[in-house]
Amino acid sequence: MTTVLTPATPLTAADRCDRCGAQAYLRVVLMSGGELLFCAHHGRKFEPELKKIAAEIQDETERLTTIPASSSEDER
Repeated sequence: MTTVLTPATPLTAADRCDRCGAQAYLRVVLMSGGELLFCAHHGRKFEPELKKIAAEIQDETERLTTIPASSSEDER
């Protein structure tokens, strides 16, 4: 299994968790060729099983704790 640190195609707000419909922060590319999307909660919950069947895991959960930089224009 490979964890992708810099994804070629970032997940967007339109990407939804296959389990609950929340915004997806993990993309799991399966060895069988398909892919699954998960929110952070379900990604953590299913992580042990996913690692067994994943060719790649694109994990963007760090976006949940990253504070966006403020623009200098906002301060004017």
